[in-house]
Amino acid sequence: MCFDLDSSPPVPTLRGAAVDHEELVIESTDGNRFAAFAALPEERTEKGIVVLPDVRGLYSFYEELALRFAERGYPAVAFDFYGRTAGVGKRGAEFDFGPHREQATDEGVQLDVGACIDWLRDHGVTRVFTVGFCFGGRHSWLAAAAHDLAGAVGFYGRPPVERAAEMRAPILALQAGADDHISAEDNAAFDAALTVEHEVVTFPGAPHSFFDRKQEDYADASADAWRRVLAFVEAR
Repeated sequence: MCFDLDSSPPVPTLRGAAVDHEELVIESTDGNRFAAFAALPEERTEKGIVVLPDVRGLYSFYEELALRFAERGYPAVAFDFYGRTAGVGKRGAEFDFGPHREQATDEGVQLDVGACIDWLRDHGVTRVFTVGFCFGGRHSWLAAAAHDLAGAVGFYGRPPVERAAEMRAPILALQAGADDHISAEDNAAFDAALTVEHEVVTFPGAPHSFFDRKQEDYADASADAWRRVLAFVEAR
C-alpha cells in the first residue's frame, strides 16, 4: 500500500498564489476517456507537469500535489490510469484497484500520458516534465522513452532497467533506502544502465511511500526530495 486515502503531500501551501483548478475528462488517441485534475496558475512558466499517481490511480493526494506545483507557477495535470476498465467516476476507499492494475498496459498508460501532454501544450506549456510515484514512478521514467519530455522524475518506482537505454530525457530517481520491494541492487543497475543525464538518489532508512505528511519520521527526506524535484525542473 502507498498512502492512506486521507494523506496529503508534505509540501507547504503558498498562500496568496492565484490558481484555478478543474476536474477533467481527457480522451486519448485510441478513444479512451479518463479522469484528470488540472491546476493552472495565473502567472505561468513555460514548463508544466504531468503527475502520475501510485497504483491506486487518481485521488486527492495527487490533486493536492498538482495544486502545489501550480502555486509555484507550473501548470499541472494529475490523471487516472484506469479509464479503460473502471470508467471516469469518482471512487472511494473500497475501490479494488488490483484487477484494473493487471489490465493496465505500458502502451495504454503512455497513450494517456501523451493526452495529458497535449492538454498542457494546448494551455501554453512548451516544456513538459513527468513526476510519478510507485507504479506511476516507473511509468514516469518510461515516458522519457515514449514522449518528447524536458525531464522525468520518479519516486520509489521499480526501475525499468531493460528500457533505460531508450530514455531520451534527463532522469531523476528518488528511491527509498528501506523499500521492501526495490533493492539497492535494482537502483544501482538502473543508474548504470541509463545513458542520459540522470541522478539516482536513495534516502537511507526511508520506507516506500515516505513522501507523506503523516510520516513525520521522514520529514527531512520528504523536504529534500521536494527540493530536488523543484531544482530539477527549474534547471531545465
